Amino acid sequence: MAGKGAVVDAPEAEKQGVSKAMDDAARYLVHNSGHAPLSAEEEKMMLRKTDWILLPMLFMTATLGAVDKVAISTAAIYGLKTDLNLVGQQYSWAGSILSLGAIVGMWPSTYLVHRLPSAKYLCACSTGWSVMALLMPVSRNWSGLMALRFFMGCLEAIIVPSISLIVAGFYRKSEQPPRNALVFAAASSIVNGFLSWAVGHIPSSAPLSIWQYLFIITGSVSTLWSIIAFIFLPDSPMNAFFLTEREKYHAVQRLAENRTGITNSQWKWDQALEAIIDPKTWILFLFNIAINIPNGGLTTFSGIIINNLGFSPVDTSLLNMPTGVMSTLSAFVFSWIAAKWDNRRCLVTMLASCVPAIGAILVYTLPRTNIGGQMVGIYLLYTYFGPYVVGISMSQANTAGNTKKTVQYSVLYIGYAVGNLIGPQTFRDNQAPAYTGGFVAMLACYCVCILLMAVYWFIALTLNRRRAGGEQSDEDLVDAFADQTDFQQKDFKYTT
Repeated sequence: MAGKGAVVDAPEAEKQGVSKAMDDAARYLVHNSGHAPLSAEEEKMMLRKTDWILLPMLFMTATLGAVDKVAISTAAIYGLKTDLNLVGQQYSWAGSILSLGAIVGMWPSTYLVHRLPSAKYLCACSTGWSVMALLMPVSRNWSGLMALRFFMGCLEAIIVPSISLIVAGFYRKSEQPPRNALVFAAASSIVNGFLSWAVGHIPSSAPLSIWQYLFIITGSVSTLWSIIAFIFLPDSPMNAFFLTEREKYHAVQRLAENRTGITNSQWKWDQALEAIIDPKTWILFLFNIAINIPNGGLTTFSGIIINNLGFSPVDTSLLNMPTGVMSTLSAFVFSWIAAKWDNRRCLVTMLASCVPAIGAILVYTLPRTNIGGQMVGIYLLYTYFGPYVVGISMSQANTAGNTKKTVQYSVLYIGYAVGNLIGPQTFRDNQAPAYTGGFVAMLACYCVCILLMAVYWFIALTLNRRRAGGEQSDEDLVDAFADQTDFQQKDFKYTT
């Protein structure tokens, strides 16, 4: 191979087996070989540096996107429904339309995030949805609110697929679950709860309604962060500003064992087709629908549910903050278990799904006069985030080929959007304040999640029995980035 810093011309690269069809990482390794190996301590330091810089940037982007989205729940208890004259199921549809927009927006985003630098495209969309939040206070009726929420959904569609691609491009399979938990930590409820409590102290003599100030604050902060992230957020180790050239080389090299690739802007229709015919895609798609029906209902109605137990709007805002703590803790705990308990991610997901199911049973069976019991049940409901985050890691670990990954992540996000579209509709206005149908739907969904993950486990085990397996050797380091799918790699081992 060429010496350190040498640039290999195109014909020479072809001789070394690196064609344009291969992953960008393969060409990078050929063109930048010759770096001295990293010691174990140096590798740990490189990983810590990545954790301390990359993860907070991804966390901020995902969290602020969620804050812009869930602020409607608080806005509802601060006069949005009254000011915009929302009646019947109109508020429920204001929650669902976001997901409908995401389903529509995902189709162009699937292609664009593959062809363009994923981080830059994510941040451009982030700027767009932040502007939608800033425009929310100018809504004067249901139609205006629906239009803004629809376009916000179109732009937010890329959050999970793009961040999943970036995490998979920086970390080994075993390292991904706890990083997913950090990046997708449900801090939006904590931030939204604090902001809701803060704006609740705005005097009634203020020129705007309280809910309008809420969107002005969240939209402004999100817009500022989107600009910062556009400048600094990297797509892969190869353009990470915080890594030295030697660290970049080894950050790429250590991912060879994943056999899932990092980046390749060439669209491959055979990989797109494989993503569609892969049964694992559709099992995780259905799982995402089932786990996110509760999310859609809780995101839209959490403030109303707590408020209907007899609390004031300000107290409701404070009591809503622990929901984010419960979601975040469940994600950390179950992701840590999934990372430490080798090849038991499916089982961890199944066990994790039982916890919010207990919450649904408590809320459904306990009398509404039992405020303490109701609050415990509500907080347990928010542990649904644990199985959701571990479920994301299944796709990251078990899907190879850049086009296939992009298509599969997009299909899974459509499942996320469909679940969030259905969720608010399970809360019927004529069932208020108990919303019996919503909590029965949640319980049924968690049972479906357990069944689907058991089927995924069986399929992954069956596929592994048909494959030879084996460890990645130094000789075929470049081959590990050949941009082949998991079906095409006969020794690919699926995480179970």
